Amino acid sequence: MSIGILGQKVGMTRVYDDAGTITPVTVILAEPNAILQTKTIDNDGYSSIQVGVFDQKEHRVTKPELGHFKKAGSAPKRFVQEFRPAIGEELPTEALTVTRFKPGQLVDVIGISKGKGFQGPMKKHNFHGQGAAHGSKTHRRNGAIGMRSTPGRIYKNHGMAGHMGDEKVTVQNLRIVQVREADHVLLISGAVPGPSGSYVVVRTAIKGQPKAKAVVAAKAVNPMKASKANK
Repeated sequence: MSIGILGQKVGMTRVYDDAGTITPVTVILAEPNAILQTKTIDNDGYSSIQVGVFDQKEHRVTKPELGHFKKAGSAPKRFVQEFRPAIGEELPTEALTVTRFKPGQLVDVIGISKGKGFQGPMKKHNFHGQGAAHGSKTHRRNGAIGMRSTPGRIYKNHGMAGHMGDEKVTVQNLRIVQVREADHVLLISGAVPGPSGSYVVVRTAIKGQPKAKAVVAAKAVNPMKASKANK
């Protein structure tokens, strides 16, 4: 996972290009992400940075969290996230801004999907449903969920009614339409997870990127075998 930035979904709108083509976009407010902590392989066993965005009042955080923010020389933040750099990526030393991305770049957006409460199997799993005639009493229920002695239990991941939504969702390969540095705003084509006002993570798309080549150490040559081969 590469280093991204934290932001807040403001809502959706549309933009026009020079040809008059409409592009629906999601507005992401991404104020400068303050670096709260830097971890290194020598001290922590791995390298990463911890960033936070959107100030909040001190009494809304716990005392240990407040001490952590003060140690970093930062005001308390609403949204905190840790990023591990990709292979060959350097850890930034300054606040992360929207200028990390460019128009036309593909990104992945991670957020929490809208919660839809307790739902039945037809809405949650797209089940077809059962008979709708007067004799049926199970119109929108699921069917049989197991047998008597074989298997004698209900299989895991069986489609049943339950809590729907409110899950971590990643939408991949969304295109950045505009980067408005003065407003700290990203305009991203299409829809992103979550309701307006929810927090999201924007990172460089993991698909379609050149793969980092691992460095293979050269094998030591046995001088005795090399001399025999030359003969």
